[in-house]
Amino acid sequence: MLSIIIVLLVNLLIETSVSLTVKVPGDPVVSHVGSTVILPCWISPPESAEALEIRWYRHDQFSNPVLLYNHGKIQDVQEESYRNRSSLTLRSDQSGGLKDGDVSLRLEKLRVQDDGSFHCYVSGENSYSSEEVVLKITALGSSPVLSPKPLDDGRVNISCRSSGWHPKPSITWTSDEGRALRPGGTSHSRGEDEMFSVHSWTAVSLSDAQQVSCSVSLRTGELKEGRLNIQGIVSSGPWKALFLTFLICALLGSVGFILYKYREKLTGKKPVKEICDEETMERLSKEETNTEEPKKEPDCEEGTQQKLRKEVVEDVNIEELRKHAVEITINREIIHPDLMVTKDCKNMRDQPEYHHIGEEFPFQLSAFGAQSFSSGRHYWEVELVQMNTPPKNYWIIGVMKDGNSLINKRSALTPSRGFWFLCSDGPYGFYTNTDPSIRFSLTPRPERLGVLFDYDDGQLSFYNVTENKHLLTISSRFSGSVVPLFNPGVRSLITILDCPKPEEPAESSQPLLSNNSSDA
Repeated sequence: MLSIIIVLLVNLLIETSVSLTVKVPGDPVVSHVGSTVILPCWISPPESAEALEIRWYRHDQFSNPVLLYNHGKIQDVQEESYRNRSSLTLRSDQSGGLKDGDVSLRLEKLRVQDDGSFHCYVSGENSYSSEEVVLKITALGSSPVLSPKPLDDGRVNISCRSSGWHPKPSITWTSDEGRALRPGGTSHSRGEDEMFSVHSWTAVSLSDAQQVSCSVSLRTGELKEGRLNIQGIVSSGPWKALFLTFLICALLGSVGFILYKYREKLTGKKPVKEICDEETMERLSKEETNTEEPKKEPDCEEGTQQKLRKEVVEDVNIEELRKHAVEITINREIIHPDLMVTKDCKNMRDQPEYHHIGEEFPFQLSAFGAQSFSSGRHYWEVELVQMNTPPKNYWIIGVMKDGNSLINKRSALTPSRGFWFLCSDGPYGFYTNTDPSIRFSLTPRPERLGVLFDYDDGQLSFYNVTENKHLLTISSRFSGSVVPLFNPGVRSLITILDCPKPEEPAESSQPLLSNNSSDA
């Protein structure tokens, strides 16, 4: 009887001694927004986890896990925000996976909302174990933009702005000698995307520094820096700039006055007013010596105005452009996954769930035309406004070399690499990707943009169809096949229009742009 009791006690001790223990790193795991990270978790001592329950969850969301493995497979019970973003993986190349008790979690397309703790829970028939892994999400924001403003006391007030940071960044001011400058103030704000923006300012003089640096940094040591040379700003001052402006205007006015006074000698033509005065005096003299009723002569001033009216015509004839119209559709086979295109391949916009991070233009949201050109003239129009809404602020329209791949870096989108376009970048205005870039503003913003691509003459021209205005022409040399390029920006769509076919008029030599030169 005693031996039976001893055997039972030994079996009980053996069963209770069999327990699970999971291990995780002692330090937080740090990773960037948009990247992929591995949260290590493993059973120690190693044993197979293939028949165990593996549950990764956040906070008190035990029943709504990030990932659940049970009965030998991944279960469909999952928090929706982690669907298609989470999986089990190896914590190292030497890991044997589930067979060796490696239950590490892989997370893709990291978001700011992923910041915080994750629980690694493993359970068997008789025991379980749970540990917590801390994930720190960081986002490196935009390069600081420094804006100077001269003060009356000879100093310069410098403002420094940057956005798209996480967590809250710190900001420091330094001189060109590395000496710390005291900020006048610093403020942080947090947007709906949980990203931080920072704004700081300081007032300096040439005795403080000739070059000022503004650095925005995270605790990880990552930083971005902006520099500004204030020597020219302080030395010139507002009054000197005003004087130089006045001097230039005075010189231009003097040159214009001289040309006006001597225009008859330079051109061989008399001013309109003098011609009119001479003809009027000649007509009056004839009337005094001739009693016959004078013949009705055309009024000189009226004739001159009529002549000018004939010369001043519309800037562009849209119907002439539409003679070169071609049907353009979007190539559905090569589009960014965050874009959606209608069945007729005429409308495109960003996906509703697409979340743009930072202030930089989303250059990666590009699509290409299904048609390619290697000669001739081709014209198409793009609608940039929807009913009861103002024109779009963000878009790219142009052409690119056929075969080019999607690129998300502004520095790589150059004519030398086969890209030519006009970009509307919201508050940053309009610019081309040429070198040097052409920056300008447009009022009103185009509601409908016309594009004329002349392959043989090497010209890409843009038109405000609503206003009948020519906006810009990019000149280049094209080779190989070229396709239309579109980027709708964010939050609204663009539409490729079917241009109405103009009526077939008699042959005309009227140019696309008006000629404003005077007839000799």
